[in-house]
Amino acid sequence: MGKKKVDFMCTAFRDGFQSVFGARVFTKDFLPAVVAAKEAGINYFEAGGGARFQSLYFYCNEDAFDMMDAFREAAGPDANLQTLARGVNVVGLESQPSDVIAMHAKLFKKHGITTIRNFDALNDVDNLIFSGQSIANAGLKHQVCVTMMELPPGSTGSHDPDFYEMTLKKILDSDIPFDSVCFKDASGTAVPSKVYETIKRARKMLPENTYIHFHTHETAGISIITNKAAIDAGANAIDLSMAPASGGTCQPDILAMWHSLRGTEYTLDIDIDKVREAEEVFKDCMKDYFMPPESRAVEPMIPWSPMPGGALTANTQMLRDNGIMDKYPEIIKAMGDVVKKGGFGTSVTPVSQFYFQQAFNNVMFGPWEKIAESFGKMVLGYFGKTPVPPDAGVVKLASEQLNLKPTTKTALELNNADPTKGLKIAEETVKKEGFEPTEENIFIVATCKEKGVKFLKGEAEVGVRKIDKTVKKEISAESGKFVVTVNGNEYSLELDGNKVLVDGQSFDVDMRDASANETVKKSEGKGVEIKAPMPGTVFKIIKPSGMVKKGETIIIIEAMKMETKITAPQNGTVKEIKFAVGAQFASGDVLAVLTV
Repeated sequence: MGKKKVDFMCTAFRDGFQSVFGARVFTKDFLPAVVAAKEAGINYFEAGGGARFQSLYFYCNEDAFDMMDAFREAAGPDANLQTLARGVNVVGLESQPSDVIAMHAKLFKKHGITTIRNFDALNDVDNLIFSGQSIANAGLKHQVCVTMMELPPGSTGSHDPDFYEMTLKKILDSDIPFDSVCFKDASGTAVPSKVYETIKRARKMLPENTYIHFHTHETAGISIITNKAAIDAGANAIDLSMAPASGGTCQPDILAMWHSLRGTEYTLDIDIDKVREAEEVFKDCMKDYFMPPESRAVEPMIPWSPMPGGALTANTQMLRDNGIMDKYPEIIKAMGDVVKKGGFGTSVTPVSQFYFQQAFNNVMFGPWEKIAESFGKMVLGYFGKTPVPPDAGVVKLASEQLNLKPTTKTALELNNADPTKGLKIAEETVKKEGFEPTEENIFIVATCKEKGVKFLKGEAEVGVRKIDKTVKKEISAESGKFVVTVNGNEYSLELDGNKVLVDGQSFDVDMRDASANETVKKSEGKGVEIKAPMPGTVFKIIKPSGMVKKGETIIIIEAMKMETKITAPQNGTVKEIKFAVGAQFASGDVLAVLTV
């Protein structure tokens, strides 16, 4: 009797990128590896979606639709190209109305995608119905998901085989059209025995020959054994990656899984030597990219604080950007309490980001002193129903701080009624800005908001982290032209006597040698200094001058994927704004000065 073939999707060029490089990879750099993988016999690829949609606009100054077109050309016409969608969120961190959800499926079909894996982090089936129907209507294959994780030790109430069986039954009862079912464990924490029991039950519940796919990460160190448990229970396919974007926070490597199945009844049915050659090509493609050390490691504490691989490195990279990487262990430790009190939504984007943002706030401002907006909206019901009711005290705090009442309306109902969301208002913005009103441009603005507009204007910043191999030399600070790198961002600097040009903007300066005991005095004179509560960048200046009342927003800053309002601590007049839009600042820097 022949061996049972186990199918696999190669996740190297989507989840691999997200789990190692924060999804920040230029298209031209990785396409040779796609060609090499195709030549090695791989024909099932994850090709976009998830954070790889936004990151191209936010950090790479590239169009995600162009990337998908190039991926299709490299992979060939017969490859199964799959992307990731987040239910009503589709490919945005914020949830969307019906017209954006339908346009997502239409455009991804247009740009060469075959299959869309569709999940909801809360396992709220209401969030999968319209999105799943839209995928089917567009002529794409729909892979519907049940999202998994292990609860922090000592917690009970969901995320066990009974809960997953109940979720799958709701999917079947809702008549969502689907071509396959995926059990998705983004944090890699689901206990192998529970995975086995869950898929065993699913195999009995689903129509005969239903295609079952299992997804996990190596973050907790158990991905190989968990994949084996899924296969033993009847899964048809698993997700595997290629070095250097494999292991650690990623999926297990194809080579490692192939090796673990030797001598068993299963086979990946691949030419392992050709796959090894493809991995060498991929390693060469990525050799200039910075490899965060935490992306290569197994983290034994992840079961207590289930941070998914795809979000872990994105967040640590932001901590590095802001000079507060030393806070990472505290934030991860704080996540356990946040998950427990947040209603046990699965730790996968966007909920994993909500958890991280709240844990970040709990570390930076004190436990539960400041509710992160997205986390607060989640516990109040604005993204759907959490698996269990959130902590009542946290719900009360969220309601008070956000000035919102809890809701039982579905996310789609709320989004469809929101005049700030949808294709119509996005189209108005596109036309107002003078962009060509293509469906792609409208969708970019609808899902990426101001950063989408910035990209279409040609003003997107590049935030790809590559290893700086240039030889630095001593420079004189008297005159000349230089490129200065600050927190990974490059600025053109020209010195000419007492004048300095920074990116073309002129400033009068006076430089002198400072004595050992001399300190620089800032913001001399009367006034109230408004200091930055955390490192970040200026997102918007709401009140550049004039009178303000206590509590009125002066500046909106962006830090850790959060927009935070900086408000007037008392009545006064805005005397000075210290930073321009887009400028970076450190914790404690004076952002604005009021006169009172």
